[in-house]
Order: sequence, then C-alpha cells, then structure tokens
Amino acid sequence: MSSKLSPRQKQKLFRYAQYALLAVIALAAILLADWKTLSQQVFNLDVAAAQFPDVITVALKNTLLYTTLGFIVGLSGGLLLALMRISSIAPYRWIATLYVELFRGIPALLVFFAFGYGIPLAFKIRFVDNLIPVTLSLGMVSAAYISEVLRAGLQAIPKGQMEAARSLGMSHTRAMISIIIPQAFRVVLPPLTNEVILLTKDSSLVYLLGVTVSQYELAKFGREGLTAANAGLTPLVVAGLCYLIITVPLGQLSAYFERRTQLAGRK
Repeated sequence: MSSKLSPRQKQKLFRYAQYALLAVIALAAILLADWKTLSQQVFNLDVAAAQFPDVITVALKNTLLYTTLGFIVGLSGGLLLALMRISSIAPYRWIATLYVELFRGIPALLVFFAFGYGIPLAFKIRFVDNLIPVTLSLGMVSAAYISEVLRAGLQAIPKGQMEAARSLGMSHTRAMISIIIPQAFRVVLPPLTNEVILLTKDSSLVYLLGVTVSQYELAKFGREGLTAANAGLTPLVVAGLCYLIITVPLGQLSAYFERRTQLAGRK
C-alpha cells in the first residue's frame, strides 16, 4: 500500500496548516497587545459616547449629503461624457477624451483647491456656500471615472439592439434613451456602486475649503475630536465605524448587483 498522500489529501492538509498558522498569529496578537493602553487610547467607551449624537446628526449626515450631490453631478456628467466618447462627431470625442484624461490624471486634492480658491480668484466670483465647490469638485472628478464605466456598458450592448430599434422607426436619440442606456445601466450597476464608495471617502477632502462646525464630515469630525482631553485615537475609530455604516451596505449592494448580472448572463 502506497504511503503517498493523494492530491485531495494534500490540499486538505495544506488548508489545515493555513488555519493553524492564522490561529497562531491571532493568538500572538492577543497576547502581545497592550490592552490597557488600547482601551484607554483607542477604544475608550467614554470618549466614544461623547462623540454622539453630533457624529451622526452632523458628520455622518454631511458625508452622505456631499456624497449624494457629488454622485448626482458625476453621474449626469459621466453619462454625457460617455455619449460624447462614442459619438461619431470627432470634436466631441476629443473634448471628452481630454476631460477624462485630465481629471483622472490629477489628484482630487488639486481639484478641490481649484474650485475652492483658483476659480473664485481667476473669475472674481465668490461661492455663497462651500456646498457648491464641494459638489462640483466631487462631481467633476467622479464624472471622469463614471464616464468610462458607462462607456464600457454602452459598448457592451449588442449593435443589433440599436439596429432593431431603428428598423421599428425609432430615432437614434429615442433608441438610446429607451433601449440602450437602460440596458447599459443594468450592466454597470456593480462598478457604479463602487464609485459611490470612492466618492464617500473623497468627501474627506472637504476640509481643504475651510468648513464650519456645522459642515464637518466624518474625517474632519474625527480629527477635531483628537484635540479633546485624553481623547486618544478613539474619535478616529468612531469616524471609521461611521464610514463603515455607509460603505459596507454599499459593498453588499454591489455584490448583489454583480450576482444578478451573472445570473442574467447565464440565461
């Protein structure tokens, strides 16, 4: 009888070895951690309790507001750019390509500075509220990324769909609005959801424009919380958990849309 392990047995043994390694690492982390310092400086429940309800009623609310407005502008601009990228009119393609390459190539931080300080200085205008430059900054950056997602979705729709619509007497515009664009959105829902997650994190750049307490978003709220006596890093932990309140459901929603897309593709 051969003493050699079968490939299946080797795979099973290798899997158990990985479980054992992970258990050892976890145990070492538990034993070596300074739990007293962590409880006082990182997971201080008293400090965490002091962050409420402002962290919800102000910071979380503003983060959701900035993200929502930025996504509305980004989705609108992204759809326009995507249609320009696939247009038969060359100047439209050139303009859209230039825009996408520009806003994907420069950091969002510079865009915030441009809308917060550069444009008002150059055109001698003054925004009555920071919400306008924040929305434009987030929206214009996200539009560049969303446009590429939507362009891929539009080009994934079989050309026969447009040809069939035109054969029924539809104009090109009506066929795009009624048939092509709705199908493209179903295809790109998972990556669009991921763009919302990225927008949520980019909203932390709002602090660059100078904000009042009532305009704080989660990252700014957490940083300001560090100045409290004996706060430690707990305010940042609270802010991070609030970010997870937004991003985890969005991640699950993206996975759900992806499963639906895969199931639809098998039919």
